[in-house]
Parts: sequence; C-alpha cells; structure tokens
Amino acid sequence: MFDYSQFPDRSILCVDMKSFYASIIAVYEGLDPLTCHLAVVGNTDRTGSVVLAASPAMKRDFKIKTGSRLFEIPDDPRISIHNPKMGLFVRVSTEITKLFFRYVPPSAVHTYSVDESFLDVSGLEKVWGTPEEIAAQIQRDILLDFGLPSTIGIGPNMLMAKLCLDLAAKKTANGIASWSYDDIPAKLWPLSPLREMWGIGRQVEKTLHSMGIFSVGQLARYDLSLLEKKFGIMGNQLYHHAWGIDLSEVGAPIMQGQISYGKSQILLRDYKDEKEIKSVILEMCEEVAKRARAHHHAGRTISFGLSYSKEEFGGGFHRSRTIENPTNITMDIYRVCLELMRENYHGQTVRQISLSIGKLERDDEVQLDLFDTNSWKKRKIGYVVDGIRNRYGSASLLRAVSYTSGGTARHRAKLLGGHKK
Repeated sequence: MFDYSQFPDRSILCVDMKSFYASIIAVYEGLDPLTCHLAVVGNTDRTGSVVLAASPAMKRDFKIKTGSRLFEIPDDPRISIHNPKMGLFVRVSTEITKLFFRYVPPSAVHTYSVDESFLDVSGLEKVWGTPEEIAAQIQRDILLDFGLPSTIGIGPNMLMAKLCLDLAAKKTANGIASWSYDDIPAKLWPLSPLREMWGIGRQVEKTLHSMGIFSVGQLARYDLSLLEKKFGIMGNQLYHHAWGIDLSEVGAPIMQGQISYGKSQILLRDYKDEKEIKSVILEMCEEVAKRARAHHHAGRTISFGLSYSKEEFGGGFHRSRTIENPTNITMDIYRVCLELMRENYHGQTVRQISLSIGKLERDDEVQLDLFDTNSWKKRKIGYVVDGIRNRYGSASLLRAVSYTSGGTARHRAKLLGGHKK
C-alpha cells in the first residue's frame, strides 16, 4: 500500500450540472428539468442530427441520450425537442462560475468544461462548515438562483473528486458523495469495465485487456515497469491513478504553454468535388492561422487529414509535414495541405477535415527567409485582417471561396461552439 501521507489530502469539490443543456432549456421553457421529457438536438431540421443533451426523464423513459439521433426520438406528445441556445448556455455557465466565487477565490476554481468545475474548499471549515456542508450549500444556491439540479463529488484531489462524482454522487439521492484515500480498495478497485475510469478510453482499455487487466484493482497491482514499457509516461499515470494519486493543482494550467492549434470540421454533407473540398481546407487554414497569430505563434509542423463518408465505407488519412521555417501565414499552411492531399487523396467522398500546426515558436523570434522578401508583408497582412474580423465579426472579411457552394465560413459565422446561438 502507498503511504498517502506524502500526497495532497485536500478538500476538492467536483461540481457537475445535471443534463446541463437540457435543464437550461427546460427552465427557459418553464418546465421541471427532472420530470419533463426534453431533448436538445444540433438542428431540428435534420433528421440525422445528433442529440446534444436529454433530460433525466427522457433518458429513463425513452432511452434517448447524448449521441442518439433525431430520427430515433419517438413521436410522442410528451416529448419536447429544441435547438441549442449556445449563447444562453455560455452565459449561464459564466454566472454559475461567479456563484462559486461567493465561497472561494477565483484561484481556487478550475473550470473543466461548460458544465463541470473543480473547487478547492480546503481550510474553509470555520467559515462555511465541512466540505459536505459546503457542497450542500452550493447545490442549494444553484437550484435557487438558476433552477438547475447539480451533483457534487468530494475527494482529496481532483482525480478522486471526479471519480467520486461519476461513480458515487450521481447515484445518491441527494447528489453528493465523498471519498477519501481509505475508500480506494473498496470503492475504486472493483470498477469494471475499465473505460468507466476517468482517463481510460476504449483503445487503452483494449490494450489493458490484452495484458490481462480487467479491473482497476488489477491495474493497481500490475508491474509498474511493464506498464511504462507498454504505454510510456502514460503507463505511470495509469498506475498511480489506479491508486487514487493525482498531483494536479486547482487553478494551475493543465499544460504549460500551447503545443498546437487545430480545427476539425464535420461537413454538413458529403463533398465529392475536389474544388469544394479545397475551399473548406482554405477556410480552415485561415482560422487555424488566425488562432496562432492571436498568440503570436508560428508553427513548423503541419498536420492534415481527411475522413471519408459512409459511402466509401469509412477510412481516410492523416499525415504531417515539417517545414524549414515556422509560419502562421494562411497560404503557406494551405500549400502544405494541398501537397499532402495530392499525395494521399484519390477522389473519395469526404465528410470530415482536420488540420493543425505544431512545433510552435514565438512569431517575433522567427528568422526571416532571405529568399522570400515579402514574407514579413504577408505576416503583417494576416494581422491586419485579424484586426478587422475581431472588430466587425468573423464574416466581415471573407475569401471568395466562402461564397461558393462549398464554402462553410458564412454558415459557421452564425454559430457558437458549432451550434446555433
């Protein structure tokens, strides 16, 4: 057994909003989030649109959950179907974060996602009470202020709080549960299948199964050196997570420094025309380059991929190329993407495009290319265009390809988080 006295033992809350998108729409429509039958879909005009959120009663009574399709929802008068209101979702999420500041300073809050946050309430016992009492107060405030239900897991670190939330709090009557290091053998180690463990996906689970590991307890007792040999540094993390050990700090950045800028876009329809595919690629290069310029970064490695439609029985490719001089110039990135496309694409029908630039350097530290005397002008133009778009909107200045049948930039300019505002 580990000597847990050498590891952090704080009071961390993991607060999760129950069926967040669906609950907000329910309150907005004057319905009870816990009893109404409501689904939020990406686009109510498309039968194949994905369900983004479903109310608890919808999941229980009709087996409709996140990831289901609109055509799977029964034609039942009790069911209410809505488009997302991303602007409203973001505003409510921001206000809930402000609510947390009543109890702890901003440095003690880590926003994990739009509907989930970590709070460090260590040392606040004399002010607000025990962690369980603080959790109950926060839960009541969220319900009174916003009409939204929530669940809260409590643990000695962020990992344990998250595991307690997912594996215990969501199953309790009051939506609150607390785990300590002493609970690990009885409550964490029996967990199976492994993919229910935070941080373990299906591919990792499959590999662990091939090693004879089927539960968290077996993972905790496995030879650390063999895990590191198989997974590298991730093997070390898997082993220590199985023992409930996490050294992450609330308020600290997850990763020091941005390591890449990227975008992946699922197209609204199948693209067969190569000119249309190139139009979307150029728009995406523009957006990725803008993100890099916003942080004064330039990238040396460009990664590009196409995923094919079901008509092609899936498939696709993803390739990377490292160039000599780092760039954040749209057309430089676009040219590399076209090179990779010429080498790997053979006319298949495309449904998804992905693009990223990595191996970043500071833009102001990049050495100018003596053989391209206009490179500084191209870089300057990029920043001028960004300034116009930042001031007047992303659709205020577009390339001509965005006005063709293949362009998607004008449509996406009307969206927030990929969905209707």
